[in-house]
Amino acid sequence: MHVLYATLLLFLALPAFSQTGRIVGTLADSTSKKTIPYATVALFGADGQLITGAATTDQGQFNLEKLAFGTYKLTVSFVGYKTKTVAALVLSADKPTLDLGTLTLTPGTSTLAEVTVTAVKPMVEDKGDRLVYNAEQDISNAGGTAVDLMRKVPMLTVDLTGNLTMRGSSNIKVLVNGKPSSIMARNLADALKQMPANTIKAVEVITSPGAKYDAEGSAGVINIITKKNVKGVNGSVNVSAGNLNSSVGGNLAVKGQKLSLSVSGNGNEHRMIYTNETTRTALDPATGQPLSVLFQRNQSDNTGRGGYGDLALDYDPDSSNRITLSANVWGGVYPQNVTLLNQLTVGKAVVQDYTRNVQFKNPYGNGEFNLGWTRTGKKPGQEFSVLTQYSHMPDNYYYTAIQTNSGGEQPSYLERSTNLSRNNEYTIQTDYAYPFTHKGHRDTLTYKLELGAKAILRNIGSEFTVDQSPTGNTIDYQFDPARSSVFTYAQQVAGAYASLRMESKRKWSLTGGLRYEHTGITGDFVTDRATFTNQYGNLIPSLTVAKTRGKHTYKLSYTQRISRPQIWYLNPYLNASDAQNLQTGNPYLAPELTHATELAYSTYNDKGMSLNAAAYWRQTNNSIEFLQTVDPNGVALTRPENIGRNASYGLNTSLNLQPSKAFSISSGLDLTYVNLVSTALNQRNAGLTWSLNGNASYKLPHDWTLQAYATYTSAWIGLQGNYGSYTWYSFATKKELMAKKADLTLALNNPFMANFYQSSQQFAPTFSTQTWSVMRQRNVQLTFTYRFGKSSDSKESRKIKNDDTKGGR
Repeated sequence: MHVLYATLLLFLALPAFSQTGRIVGTLADSTSKKTIPYATVALFGADGQLITGAATTDQGQFNLEKLAFGTYKLTVSFVGYKTKTVAALVLSADKPTLDLGTLTLTPGTSTLAEVTVTAVKPMVEDKGDRLVYNAEQDISNAGGTAVDLMRKVPMLTVDLTGNLTMRGSSNIKVLVNGKPSSIMARNLADALKQMPANTIKAVEVITSPGAKYDAEGSAGVINIITKKNVKGVNGSVNVSAGNLNSSVGGNLAVKGQKLSLSVSGNGNEHRMIYTNETTRTALDPATGQPLSVLFQRNQSDNTGRGGYGDLALDYDPDSSNRITLSANVWGGVYPQNVTLLNQLTVGKAVVQDYTRNVQFKNPYGNGEFNLGWTRTGKKPGQEFSVLTQYSHMPDNYYYTAIQTNSGGEQPSYLERSTNLSRNNEYTIQTDYAYPFTHKGHRDTLTYKLELGAKAILRNIGSEFTVDQSPTGNTIDYQFDPARSSVFTYAQQVAGAYASLRMESKRKWSLTGGLRYEHTGITGDFVTDRATFTNQYGNLIPSLTVAKTRGKHTYKLSYTQRISRPQIWYLNPYLNASDAQNLQTGNPYLAPELTHATELAYSTYNDKGMSLNAAAYWRQTNNSIEFLQTVDPNGVALTRPENIGRNASYGLNTSLNLQPSKAFSISSGLDLTYVNLVSTALNQRNAGLTWSLNGNASYKLPHDWTLQAYATYTSAWIGLQGNYGSYTWYSFATKKELMAKKADLTLALNNPFMANFYQSSQQFAPTFSTQTWSVMRQRNVQLTFTYRFGKSSDSKESRKIKNDDTKGGR
């Protein structure tokens, strides 16, 4: 209700919108008739003042939108050509769109017979409020997964199993094209393994999100931007084959005068092979003396298969309005079958000695539907939108455990379990942006006011059952009521925000905002007839100040973040597929609250050098960590807990160099000191973690490109342990074919190292654990991509951005 009132007030407060127009056209060489990409297009008003500008696309097309009605003059220019001017261009209500057709440029008298111009984005860009890794510029990504790609993104660390952390924290909000993905939220590591890297255009890292973003995510926000279809009839197909990853996919877009349609799809396969050996000693918490010793060896060779499909329909009734309808589905099956050797020793006696084969599968899916309306105003940047979203995510688990005693031939124990989990989410959101300018005596200030409101309703349920056969015979399966239950959970989040950004001609910028979010929770253990409720409100401030002097920018920011525990942390379902290592959720978790401060510096020069550096401090109260306890029988229980305080202090740097037009180098260094303290558990762990990476690319004649990448990550730290370091590297070469409409890429990941070896240690008053892991990582990948059709830039559709769905390990 509050959101509806806020939406109504915003709507009534809107100033009168005026109709706007646009000017489109194509630029070509007057002699060869070939289109000219990356040329400069500038538009001037009747008084000669510059209004706006753009660069032509790779097909030589330009599109100037959101223009007030009136008379304009347009100029087009490019190195080696004479500048062309088109005057007396009139936009009116009768003619809101001017299509100039093909404009030709005449070569200058001093030009060479043939000029080749290559415009390449840097690998890493600083956009002020975010750091952008341009993945499409990195050829070694072809054929890999998003896990491989994320290893190269500044400020991110990925371990051998795909777990992602930012500045030492796994509490990250991961968006896909600015909106949440339930699959990413449920199990980020598995989701990234299923996502082909060659579908990703860029990754944005936002360490200090402003008030317009949902307050979720203590470490920050990561936005994965996938490759988009653009105007015209165009598309692409890609096929990738390798010993660990394979995929096939494609996309097609058709753009009409007012209606556009795009569809895309991809199917992929990912294989994971690993062996773990663990020795865990159960301790008497009072004396520290050993009670039992557990040795386990598990081997796994699994292949997961998944895919996604996306459909988007945009309708532009006029130049000021857009109606969008989109739907996308993700799905797949990711098995985690394991052969487990288990030996438990008490004193000198072996009390358990068996092999357990676990057949575990997780069929998952996500269906999402978006409907929205966006209206642009007379002023560039003025916009009002109403967006709605519905998503449904089934997320189920099935396992069967077959246990055979050492030396036996027939099973001695059987267990099977089913967990049917579902998540229905409804969202409505409204946003309004209004830019304005104030001219003072000494400076001109440009402002942008943003207001918005949002409501999210989540209805979640989990039904789990366990059957046991103590004889090992399938006819003796018995239902276990103590480990079976029905759990429902409802969460309502209502929020509103106000944000103001100010920029001056003296290169000062200030962005401040406030966001209020109210959360209501109801949980119901249906079987046990027990319920719980909770509600809380949070006022989240954010402030960023930046100053630019020439090619140097300095930035200081502060924000708060909140992290609500989601269903996958709250679900009391007990996973006992390994009887000595139980896993469950905690329905009584409290939200985390984080304070984050950052001081950043960036600079660049005209020779392709850029440097980004940031020092930061972050403190999370009620920090959520997965903790383990071990009973006297050697059985471990792992579940999330509010441990207390997690403080991090760090430094991130990113350097890009371009010694020549053909050669580019980039490197990054991350240093983080982590200090975790739990007064309630009487535990503390602290230490320095760091990672270093480097990337080099060289463009050869005849459309060949070579690339090499390497990274080293030190051991990372948790409250109960330290997890080993690792090295990862790759080489790639790409050949462009068919007049650059196709390319063939060969990538070698870790060619001199078939397996990764990693050790870790965990410790607590009740146990001490040593783990040694071996994982297959040598990977050869061959990828072919073919692009067809013509294209031009298109206006991006607005969608819901629920960045408050918990990501993490």
